[in-house]
Amino acid sequence: MFGLRSGSIGLLSLLLVACTQPQTTSHQMAPPTKSSQKIETSKGLSDHNATPETRALYAHLQNIKHQHTLFGQQDALAYGFSWGGDEEAQIPRADVKDVTGSFPALVGWDLGGLELGKDKNLDGVNMIKMRAGIQGVYQRGGVNTLSWHMRNPVSGGDHADKTPAVKDILPGGSRHELFKSRLDALAEFNEQIKIGNTYIPIIFRPWHEHNGEWFWWGKSNASEEDYIALWHFTVNYLRNEKHIHNFIVATSPDRSRIDLNNFEQDYLYAYPGDEYVDIMGLDNYWDLGHPANKSSPEEQFANFSQSLSAVVDIANAHHKLAALTETGAEAIPNPNFWTQILLKGMTANDKSRQMVYVMVWRNATNGGHNGHHFYAPYPGHPSADDFVKFKQDKFVLFEDEWQHLNQK
Repeated sequence: MFGLRSGSIGLLSLLLVACTQPQTTSHQMAPPTKSSQKIETSKGLSDHNATPETRALYAHLQNIKHQHTLFGQQDALAYGFSWGGDEEAQIPRADVKDVTGSFPALVGWDLGGLELGKDKNLDGVNMIKMRAGIQGVYQRGGVNTLSWHMRNPVSGGDHADKTPAVKDILPGGSRHELFKSRLDALAEFNEQIKIGNTYIPIIFRPWHEHNGEWFWWGKSNASEEDYIALWHFTVNYLRNEKHIHNFIVATSPDRSRIDLNNFEQDYLYAYPGDEYVDIMGLDNYWDLGHPANKSSPEEQFANFSQSLSAVVDIANAHHKLAALTETGAEAIPNPNFWTQILLKGMTANDKSRQMVYVMVWRNATNGGHNGHHFYAPYPGHPSADDFVKFKQDKFVLFEDEWQHLNQK
């Protein structure tokens, strides 16, 4: 997150879906896709040994491009604005579901704390509950994405401790073995979320917002060369040493550090290469009312749509998928935010419509540290009615609609 702001799917059926799923709206199914229109599951996916389920998910995301986007939220099932996530509760809950009747199609989770062997992550989510939540999302037909606010491996401070550390965790560095042990912990976590012999496909989004200066792996705290080496080592070690082949890897630079007039060059700062990336994302809170952005609402909206189109242009040139990997307006002050800002911006043109998912940030219990740290409505919030309209739009898919497409 931006540092400046206050039923299981069987393998056979999933593969059939991935190869034959038609382009549809969420309310009316289209005829079956002709064989000549099938998506090649390997195109754009960097891991040539990816599991069948992972290839199928990537292909299915390719199939909804232009027609739909998945709606997601960070920690959606872990806690909510008015509830703290009872660890004994057996029935999953989410503020999004309380308002719309459906879970989000995509759920974000964060591994921060895993590297220390803690029982809970940095936001207080029990790791056992997280593993069960990931399994539940997959079994219902949803999508999981993992980020990692890893603690600083040199100073021992948190992810915002800007003590230089990247060079020290690379091969030959003084903290390299420690770093490998942290990746080993991720590999063990991945084993623990298996369902039977099936590895759950995960959109893995490491080292996010690297073009900002608020994390120890960020631009002012690590050289471009060292950051790329960090990304390469992370992916290579997980694939080649730990044999993880169920990760779809996503990049996510932050919009606030990108000049729209120099978008491609700024966006591709420290880009690790097509062999290490599957989804080219963008974290954009900046154009959605960030308090440090002094542009007018009209200018911000125009810039928001422009930024999405620019990312899609770059992703298409690299044969990758594009996604709005983090976004939102804290406390959602605009009651029509969902349809008049987010949806309108994402459907502004053919390019902006190609974002395959959008994920808003978390709903901290009781609004968190400042009382208004939440990004999706809860029952009674002024934007709740507009959020229902947002869900009803055929472009947007929540879990119930995504699940329906998966079953076709």
